[in-house]
Amino acid sequence: MYPVSYAADYAGEGRNRLTTFFRYFVAIPWQIVMFLYGIVAYFAIAIAWFALLFTGRYPDGLYNFVAGYVRMSSRVNAFSYLLTDEYPPFNGEDDPAYPVRVGIAEPLDKYSRLKVFFRYLIGIPVMFLGFIHGLILMAVTLIAWFAIVFTGRHPEGLFNPARNAAAYLTRAGAYFALLTEDWPPFSLEEGAAATGAGQISETAASRTR
Repeated sequence: MYPVSYAADYAGEGRNRLTTFFRYFVAIPWQIVMFLYGIVAYFAIAIAWFALLFTGRYPDGLYNFVAGYVRMSSRVNAFSYLLTDEYPPFNGEDDPAYPVRVGIAEPLDKYSRLKVFFRYLIGIPVMFLGFIHGLILMAVTLIAWFAIVFTGRHPEGLFNPARNAAAYLTRAGAYFALLTEDWPPFSLEEGAAATGAGQISETAASRTR
């Protein structure tokens, strides 16, 4: 199982047309917080890169901070891309009650220094696939925007590819944030809870199956 899981609850009927119509304006406060959070997370990842390179370990404080950023940004992106109408929390804490949930395993006891050093080189295929998934996400979101505004319904045929693309981008983000050593699986169903990299909390694991 992949150590980063992603789950999004489908709510096709009764979508909020007004907040959907103005979604990119409504999402601005969360986007600002995510941007500021991301600046600090960038430096945390840079420090973690050196720590991993020299010690083979991801410091717990840095790991938890970066994992929080991955969770927070994933929820904000899900809200921005119409996967949910519920306002996301302004923090990176685990929130099993929120309709979009990201489970992140505990850090490994030892990381491959070689994989850390060459992360952005060996991660080129992940970047390419992330670009493709990003295009898919934007395309289906645009169509879904019209569907929701005019019918109040998010078709499942549009929700599923958007959710799958968002899941891949979340896992790719975790990969480049050095939270995991493994390339993200192409399919959402390939990862739920963590195994070899540690265990997600029982509550989070049960919500992401």
